[in-house]
Order: sequence, then structure tokens, then C-alpha cells
Amino acid sequence: MEIISLFSGAGGLDLGFTNAGFKIIFANDNDKDVWETFEKNHKFEINKKSITDIKSNEIPKAVGIIGGPPCQSWSLAGSMRGINDPRGKLFYEYMRVLKDKKPLFFLAENVAGLVSKAHKKEFDKIIENFENIDEIGYEVSWKLLNARDFGVPQERKRVIIIGYRKNLNKKFNFDNLKKQDIVTLKEAIGSYPEPLPAKEKNRINDTLRIPNHEYMIGDYSTIFMSRNRKKNWSQPSYTIQASGRHAPLHPSSSDMIQIEQDKWKFKNKNPKHRRLSIRECAKIQTFPDDFIFYYDNLSKGYKMVGNAVPVKLAEIVASQIKKDLTEINL
Repeated sequence: MEIISLFSGAGGLDLGFTNAGFKIIFANDNDKDVWETFEKNHKFEINKKSITDIKSNEIPKAVGIIGGPPCQSWSLAGSMRGINDPRGKLFYEYMRVLKDKKPLFFLAENVAGLVSKAHKKEFDKIIENFENIDEIGYEVSWKLLNARDFGVPQERKRVIIIGYRKNLNKKFNFDNLKKQDIVTLKEAIGSYPEPLPAKEKNRINDTLRIPNHEYMIGDYSTIFMSRNRKKNWSQPSYTIQASGRHAPLHPSSSDMIQIEQDKWKFKNKNPKHRRLSIRECAKIQTFPDDFIFYYDNLSKGYKMVGNAVPVKLAEIVASQIKKDLTEINL
């Protein structure tokens, strides 16, 4: 089954769908920092235009469209400007392509802030537009999922919106997704040896025994120290963010203790601590070890990894979509 990928990034969503038996025939992202990583891992050329500059007739027909429009506008940790931010309007570019291509299904992924009280009115409008696109319309289901429940070793809440074309007489049921056992940090990254620190100004190391197994250096900001950043080996990770500065601490790091509201410190007088490496973050995002990230500065590597949809979550959702479509006897 051939599908289209929009706002592809490094391709975590794409890899999950590929693992489930779909074939990506068109992918798009105008962020130059992801191009080499996507093309070398997925083995085909990505369309490098902004989606606003892509005419729908440039995109091939396919069974489905997947993608996560930029989420910073809707993030609870970000600006929360929503549709008032140009990035927030990209949801409607996604709809424009959907309207013109009329695939059998679509999947859109975004941050939990999309369904927050501040944006619920706009979110309801987005869902209504999906349901009433052109003369076809889609039966739309959505749910706030925690990736932790699906074999991903981190706490990561994301909104998943799935639509089936109304003439299929089928609606995606999130209750059909089989939950997985909690995966701990020990199970996920416990076997990795100690990584290398970045070079000065967080430049890359020229040679690494394990690709991407290097971590960002530098002080922790007051924002970073405003809450606990360390999980133990027996727990799943905190959310992997799109910023090396805010990467969680490695479980071997010293414990943090709260000293007042929004202010924490390391418990030990001479604490040992480091951020998770890019490879460790990628593993927590359930990328396989042979998926290599290409960057010239570690900040770009962390951004690619943190912006991705966890591969395992994508694969579980994709497998159910494939099962649904197969049952319709397409």
C-alpha cells in the first residue's frame, strides 16, 4: 500500500509505517537539516519545498497521507499561539492536499497542547473540517496517547488524528490498539557503553564507535533546573524533547532534589551528571541502532530525534490501519 508523507522530518512516522508494510512514495520537508538523514536512511529523495509551494498535482496518488504539521504553535511548553502562528496554519495546508488527493485514510500527529483548553475551539474546527472535506468527508477518530503504553520507553503524550474516507463505512477504533508492557531505561539503553562528550561549541566527534553516541556539553539553564530531569533505571524516560539543552539526565547521574518552587539542585556536593546522548535519545524514541542521524552540531541531532514520532508507536498504529483496510477488501 503506497502512502504520502508530509512534514517528514527524520522519518520516525515513515519508518513505523514502512515496518507495518506500507510503502512511502513521496515525502516532503523544507528543513535542510533533515534531508541527509531522511534520504540516507529511507533510500529515496525527499521533496525539499515548503508545502505552501507544492501544487497538489506534484504529489502522486496514494492510499493514505501521514504527517505531523509543525507543533511549536500548539505546545504547552512553547508559544501556545496556535492558529495565529504561521506554523499553526500549516494544518490547513495539510487539509488542502488531503482535499485534492482524496486518499482512503490520513493520519495527523501533534502535541498534547493541541487539545488544551486554550486551543480546544480551534481543534474542534480542525476536526469538523476533516469530517467535511469537499464532497467526500472523513470519519474521524482522535485520541491523546501516551507512547509509554505502546512499548516506547518514555512518557510522551501526543494527539493522533485518523480519518477514513466516509464511503469506506469504517472508523478507526483506538481501543483496538494493543497496549504493551512498560519498557524501562535499563532495558532500552542499559547496554550502551559511556558516550563521548561533544567537542567545543558542541561540534561533532569525528570518529565514534557507536554512531551518534555523543552528548551535549554546557551548563544547565534555570529552566532546566526548574524541575527534576532524572529518571531511574527502573522507569521510562521523561519526554525526549527537540533540544539538547533540555535532554533528560542519564540514569547514572546524581539525584536532584527540590529546594523551592520551580527550583531544583543536585543532591550530591560533587555531582556526576550528563545529558542523554543522541543515540540514547534515539533508542528511547525506538529508532533502531542502524538508523544514523547526520548533523554538524549536536543541537541539530537532538532536534531531529526529539521532533520525531516514536517508531514503535507509529508501527502499532499503522498495523491497525493496514488491518482495517485489508478487512475492507481493497
